[in-house]
Amino acid sequence: MFERRKTVNMRKLLIVLFVSLALCSCGVSKRRMPSTTYTKPSVVLPETTKPYSVDGVSYYPLPSGEGFVQEGVASWYGRKFHGKKTSSGEIYNMYDVTAAHTTLPFGTRVRVENLSNSKEVVVRINDRGPFVKQRIVDLSYGAAKKIGLVGPGTARVRLTALSRKVGTVRAGTARKPLVEAPDFNKGRFTIQVGAFRERENAKRLAARLRVIFDYVSITPHVTLNSGTFYRVRVSLSESLTEAGRLVKELEYLGFSETFIVAL
Repeated sequence: MFERRKTVNMRKLLIVLFVSLALCSCGVSKRRMPSTTYTKPSVVLPETTKPYSVDGVSYYPLPSGEGFVQEGVASWYGRKFHGKKTSSGEIYNMYDVTAAHTTLPFGTRVRVENLSNSKEVVVRINDRGPFVKQRIVDLSYGAAKKIGLVGPGTARVRLTALSRKVGTVRAGTARKPLVEAPDFNKGRFTIQVGAFRERENAKRLAARLRVIFDYVSITPHVTLNSGTFYRVRVSLSESLTEAGRLVKELEYLGFSETFIVAL
């Protein structure tokens, strides 16, 4: 059975507690290259998967984009960064169709849908950012232009991670979503609130989340390169719309780095 959430009034009483314990969100006013600071792990991690921090806020790159769906505000960056090195080591070309994301693995292909006009573009993640609160992706000028984002500057979008190529069609290389359903809005969705290397940190967060959510899980995820992460997830929803509403409630409580995962 899907979760039965507690009353909104109870949530509001816990706001102060949650904000102090929430995963820190992006909070700088300008884009900048992340400075990597981390505790030396027991395994050797590739540079692209190492935890990093920006102005004291820690970020943990995901081992894969499998099941990744996220809604939020997109922005774009252009000439100021044109020709400069990205976090992945590539040289930024504002006319390419690329994007910056705080945690998706470099090389991940992501479908970006502008929810205000239904225009879509598929981008490749090759940079880190945006480090601005409430924004989830920074598109290149080329990508932003394709979905009508250049003029407004920002827009609410939906990100969906795509699989590797699955064949070739006349129009080019075909890709399919890692999240598939006859009706994209229907299915089973959960929300990832955090991922930790230390299980005890995950357990502490989960204990506090259980005050609000009936369904809270800690799922270990082991990868060869990144070691073990303990993922804290809440809620089981039958529609993407419902999951998106819960993400907004979590943002209200101070959790700005949450995202939806299709089960």
